[in-house]
Amino acid sequence: MANDFKRLCTPDVGTSLTTIYAVPAGASSAALESIVIGITAANKTTTGVTVDIFIDNEDGSNDVYIVKGASIPAGAALEVMAGNKLVLMNDGTNGDNLEALASAGSSVDITVSVLEDV
Repeated sequence: MANDFKRLCTPDVGTSLTTIYAVPAGASSAALESIVIGITAANKTTTGVTVDIFIDNEDGSNDVYIVKGASIPAGAALEVMAGNKLVLMNDGTNGDNLEALASAGSSVDITVSVLEDV
């Protein structure tokens, strides 16, 4: 299978934990890796908010924050990746998830750019 670029948009992220990307399993439940090449979080409110983005690790342990309590001024955006790349995995049974949470309800729109099946 060829590499596949994808853009995923998650509007209205708020105070409830939200999955913004889940690594799919490959064909016939084979292992699959994805490379996250960009994450942008945009504050669409008139006041500043904070955002947390973290990896929910596929093995149920070692969950880690990418950003925690990152401030986004009113009407501004935060480029979370800043030129870095992030590898996420699915072992054929369980997959990594990128999850997000904001300090105010329905306040942040998040866009994730991914290269799947690498």
